[in-house]
Amino acid sequence: MAIATKDKAIKYLSKIYVGTSHDFSILKTEFPPAKGWFKKFNLKVDLGYLGIAKEYEYKNLSIPHKKTKNNPLTEQQKSENKRMASERICVENSFAGLKRFRVLSDRLRLHDFEFYNVIFGVCAGLWNFHLAN
Repeated sequence: MAIATKDKAIKYLSKIYVGTSHDFSILKTEFPPAKGWFKKFNLKVDLGYLGIAKEYEYKNLSIPHKKTKNNPLTEQQKSENKRMASERICVENSFAGLKRFRVLSDRLRLHDFEFYNVIFGVCAGLWNFHLAN
């Protein structure tokens, strides 16, 4: 899990989790809800964090509308989702910047996850340095 800003800088990286871990479960592990981590922040999240509104305090929350089988999205909801996606694309671009480093985008052949956490942090630092210069 990573937290990035509008200028594509990566401000936080969690430790590495297996691919089957759910985004919201990782968030609750890294930032326990009782501590009020996000009280002063505007959050823009995707549908992987669907329960965030019930468990966390925040200044402002932007989460897309979810379509269900029996309840399709209205045109207004679709346009809101499109607007939110255009704002969240900066985060996706920062992930793409991290994947420039092949060690992060290729298949993981390391057995030492702590070493991979270090590699991930170094790559994020290099990406932030690239953005600053």
